Amino acid sequence: MSDQWVLNSEVYGNCNCAANCGCQFNLPTTHGYCQSVYAGIVLEGHFNGTQLGGLNWAVLYKWPGEIADGNGERQIVIDERADEAQRTALETIIAGEACVPLSNVYSVYGTNCSVFFETLFLPISLETNAELKTAKVEIPGILKGSGKPIINEFSGEPFNVALARSSGSVEFTHADIILGQSSVTGDIEMAFEESYAMFCVHHFNQDGLVRT
Repeated sequence: MSDQWVLNSEVYGNCNCAANCGCQFNLPTTHGYCQSVYAGIVLEGHFNGTQLGGLNWAVLYKWPGEIADGNGERQIVIDERADEAQRTALETIIAGEACVPLSNVYSVYGTNCSVFFETLFLPISLETNAELKTAKVEIPGILKGSGKPIINEFSGEPFNVALARSSGSVEFTHADIILGQSSVTGDIEMAFEESYAMFCVHHFNQDGLVRT
């Protein structure tokens, strides 16, 4: 692989499935189709010589059926603060390019999309609190979403649950599961609420998931 890169992002994700999202439990989707949003902030990263730390990004996906059946739609959104080299670098990574094929979630999802909308360069506001299990994300004119903890209906207290993937994952090694809601407008339109959401770290390089 000629390109050498690392992307280590704190990520909030939300899809239309129930809390037992099929992607994580090797099950079909809850409703027979998948719609999802991801938003992240780069903790540290570079693409060859281009530094990426501190930038925000988002990606929107929509499939008419199961992801594996293809025909999905994708739109990438890059932090408007990024310069030209950073824009190209982040777009390349999140498009699932410059990596071993199918070695990360961006490559897997991109392979199962057939419609690729123009990448947007916009302000991306992302606030997360992993301790309180809350999140808020907004991209003007495109995305508004929020996350909250799952509540134990017996005690009324937050019901903390996490996923650990010791092997096999192309996305994360650990994720905290919460509930989210998202409303997306523009080229891709979708809305869902009280559905699967998570906090995780996307730590990838050109060879795939970095397990450290």
